[in-house]
Amino acid sequence: MRFTVIGATGFIGGALVKKMRAMGFEVLTTSRDTIELPSKPGHIIYAAGVTADFRERPFDTLDANTTVAARVLKEADFDSFLYLSSTRLYRHAGHGQESAAISLRSDEPDQLYDLTKLTGEAICYASGRQGVRIARLANVLGSDFRSKNFVFEIIRDACEKGIIELRTSLDSSKDYIYLDDVVDILPKIALSGKYNCYNVASGRSISHRDLLKPIQSASGASLTVRVGAPVDTSPSINIDRLKTEFSFEPTSVLPILAALVTEYRKQIRC
Repeated sequence: MRFTVIGATGFIGGALVKKMRAMGFEVLTTSRDTIELPSKPGHIIYAAGVTADFRERPFDTLDANTTVAARVLKEADFDSFLYLSSTRLYRHAGHGQESAAISLRSDEPDQLYDLTKLTGEAICYASGRQGVRIARLANVLGSDFRSKNFVFEIIRDACEKGIIELRTSLDSSKDYIYLDDVVDILPKIALSGKYNCYNVASGRSISHRDLLKPIQSASGASLTVRVGAPVDTSPSINIDRLKTEFSFEPTSVLPILAALVTEYRKQIRC
């Protein structure tokens, strides 16, 4: 069985390719910058995107999250197409189910990522193509130490500076999911998902307070929280579809955090 991963050089795309090849699938790869699809790409997983640095790269964000995906949907002769979106969208919703109504503002630069992901989802639905699905990913944890996302910045600061400086309250919370769980479930969704959209998350929010405990314990870093730091939370992400259809049981990410600190320390000593 053939898969084609677009965005195979990224954190999730690269891990996905490695996992699927180990499972015995034929996996072709391409980047979003130079997409060269075979005449029969099989099952396409669209893992391209701009994430943490989207504020500095608005046009790249638009291309990666929307324009390129639309071209593939229009032109490619695929068996299925799985678009990787984000549970970040639920920041603007009343609940964390896939059916939630999402409200966004075009005049808020911080919402550009959300707008382009939602537009990417919209073109999936509007394409009229069969076998098109969406996976909304929570915050994915793994060995992605180049990332500018929240957890990896904390680990770098803890190991290199010996201090963690928070700009949001310890009561803030997010949903985190382990990379291995993500790359295990995505091919299953692509091949046999019954729904158009799935939340790929752990199903529970972890506070900054709980998240930082294993990182501080492993690194010995001190902690400061900015005075008046706002509380940043989102609705709990519902994963009933994954649990019911695929018997999905996510791994707890808290024990993984100390291991990530240890791994990063080994890297910076090299």
